[in-house]
Amino acid sequence: MHFKSTIAALAASACVATGLLLTPSPASAQTEATKPQAVSIIPKPVKLTQQSGSFALGKDTKIFVDPKNNELRKIGEQLAQNIKEMTGMQPAVEQKVPAKGSSNYLHLTLSTPIDTLGSEGYTLEVAPDKIILAAKEPQGLFLGTQTIRQLLPPQPTTDPVSIPALSIVDKPRYEWRGMHLDVARHFFPVEFVKEYIDYLAMHKMNTFHWHLTEDQGWRIEIKKYPKLTEVGAYRNGTLIGHNSDRPQQFTDERYGGYYTQEQIKEVVKYAQDRYITVVPEIEMPGHSVAALTAYPELSCTGGPFEVEKRWGIFDDVYCAGNEQTFTFLEDVMTEVLALFPSKIIHIGGDESPKARWEECEKCQKRIADEGLKDEHELQSYFVQRMEKFLNTKGRTIIGWDEILEGGLAPNAYVMSWRGTEGGIAAAKQHHYVVMSPGSHVYFDHYQGERELEPLAIGGLTTLERVYSFEPTPAELTDEEKKYILGAQANVWTEYIPTTEHVEYMIFPRMSALSEVLWTPAAKKDWGDFQTRMQQQYKRYNAMGVNYARSTFNVKQEIAAMPGQKAATVTLKTSAKGPDIRYTLDGSEPTASSQAYTAPFQLTNSAVVKAASFDEKGEQLGKVTSKEINLHKGFAHTVELKNAPHQRYTAEGPLTLVDGQLANNSFTNGQWLGFLGTDMEAVIDLKEKQRISNITSSFLQTRNSNIHLPSQVEFAISKDGKKYKTVKVITEMADKPGVYKEVVTAQVPNKKARYVKITAKNAKPDQDKEAAWLFADEIVVE
Repeated sequence: MHFKSTIAALAASACVATGLLLTPSPASAQTEATKPQAVSIIPKPVKLTQQSGSFALGKDTKIFVDPKNNELRKIGEQLAQNIKEMTGMQPAVEQKVPAKGSSNYLHLTLSTPIDTLGSEGYTLEVAPDKIILAAKEPQGLFLGTQTIRQLLPPQPTTDPVSIPALSIVDKPRYEWRGMHLDVARHFFPVEFVKEYIDYLAMHKMNTFHWHLTEDQGWRIEIKKYPKLTEVGAYRNGTLIGHNSDRPQQFTDERYGGYYTQEQIKEVVKYAQDRYITVVPEIEMPGHSVAALTAYPELSCTGGPFEVEKRWGIFDDVYCAGNEQTFTFLEDVMTEVLALFPSKIIHIGGDESPKARWEECEKCQKRIADEGLKDEHELQSYFVQRMEKFLNTKGRTIIGWDEILEGGLAPNAYVMSWRGTEGGIAAAKQHHYVVMSPGSHVYFDHYQGERELEPLAIGGLTTLERVYSFEPTPAELTDEEKKYILGAQANVWTEYIPTTEHVEYMIFPRMSALSEVLWTPAAKKDWGDFQTRMQQQYKRYNAMGVNYARSTFNVKQEIAAMPGQKAATVTLKTSAKGPDIRYTLDGSEPTASSQAYTAPFQLTNSAVVKAASFDEKGEQLGKVTSKEINLHKGFAHTVELKNAPHQRYTAEGPLTLVDGQLANNSFTNGQWLGFLGTDMEAVIDLKEKQRISNITSSFLQTRNSNIHLPSQVEFAISKDGKKYKTVKVITEMADKPGVYKEVVTAQVPNKKARYVKITAKNAKPDQDKEAAWLFADEIVVE
């Protein structure tokens, strides 16, 4: 985005509002003049009652805060600035109780504590003559002002502004409402980190997880160890494209940067002013190559090392048998603790290979001396030793769920990222948990069709999927559920090099997450949220933020009708309200193309292109395109000798003849996956037909152990008993990386009723796990 002249200006124009559209019941018999205005708030409040009338903001409107309370005065002044940015009018702030009988004011007060709402709850009463915001603690008042900002227009205006009369009683569902930002893979300036914190405040979030160290860069100044930033903060190039691409290519530019301790203090103070806790993460024992490059004596091998240019997991980690390692980390953490007042300190603990420890004499001696069973227990020793040190400083550690392996440190919190299983296990052991599963809240994943999105690590986390997230697992008892502190989204930046790209990945998904974390589960409603998002998108536009418009892209669901040469086409968007237009001849849709009103049938092959438009005819998202081939085998019965693996069943056998070609992502639900078994598919064409050509598609993704078949055999039959082989392919193209291979068999001028394709699973290398075989469309022509 274009940085605003001040952060305050950005935050003001970014008041996170969205549309809870409340209309009176018919029984109220209100006239248009007294009908409540539309109210738009995200996250949805616990209780909102809308009333008749409104409060008119004017040049004489004042903001009163409790006397002799400078913290409230500061909150009042921030609100006054917000109002000015949106309306051009800046209310005066006075530290006194409004006079009896006065009007035309906003009153921010702690004089009416509401014990049941806790430190972050608030009440808001908007009447035609005054607005009263009350809370037990200043933090609650600050959060309440975020709601007031959402009652302002979504865009700056010089028109008269009024706030609808209403009553709100509100408090958060979870204690930990967070966003993470990885600044180690790619580095972002202090100004943007402050903007990121503003985004959290807008969404009533209270925790900023700052990932500061990695294999690819050390980003925090440690005065006792200057080489951490002199050497470890810079790498001699960066990967181009995806980590799975082969051959890998790199830039030759030195890349890096770090935050001085003064800059860290500045960011922490900025967050504190917005009632946000900054939780630093210093990775250990793995993801530490940048530190080892600066101080190789802390490794098992002694190096030398180079700050990594690639992404991934690396064998070189801190040596757990070396006392110098713990002296170093305790020194580092001592300086970290002086900068971050957070009670919780993140120590990583994830993805730490044991290969070096297995070969290291010092590590093996440590295992023997401490009576440990194996290297997993050595990692537990490592984590527990650091925990004891941090506990003596009055701090508590949190780590990724790998810290459960080998025994969980006594007082540790767990951040569950490999699904929710680790969090469930920790809660059952009465350890506090922050849920952060890759399945729902990894904002580095794609948020729409990958062909229409910027390069990402993989996965698919749509706005609707984020909204569907439930942080508290049902399998926990009521007592165990108390240990679920909340949740957060993670933004890993291997493939997110710019601030604009960060914004693209977090918006609008942060809005969905804010409601997951704040609003009672029973009050969540996807359709209602979609409606409110219409107002939110207007605010994004006013902010100048580079938000993803993926929700406006038309999702095409094309379902083959078994036994019929026809398919049903359903078009929809995740955004509510846009007009969908489509074409069937491959031409680009316009606002005057065929309007979509209901699912329709295709009886011929077609290229379906669709896009969404606003009421002015402006295209909102990107054009989506799907080709459907109603070939001779389309929608016919397919018999499989071996069932696909339960994780990759797609639409079952019909997937192989649904007329659609899958893309190169094995997680998109378009592939059948076979683990360690062959694929043998027989298609029954119902009658003898002349066949000239058969093709079949297979996927290779070597990093995920998905290999092309070692052999593909095509055969045809008239009776389903005697088959004639028409082609055997034993050599596939040997290309690196991820790609799709389409193999073809020309058929002599023959008639057949049955078509059989047999693909032999690639034999895995000795001592390795079974290979995957992924198959898609079989086209019979």
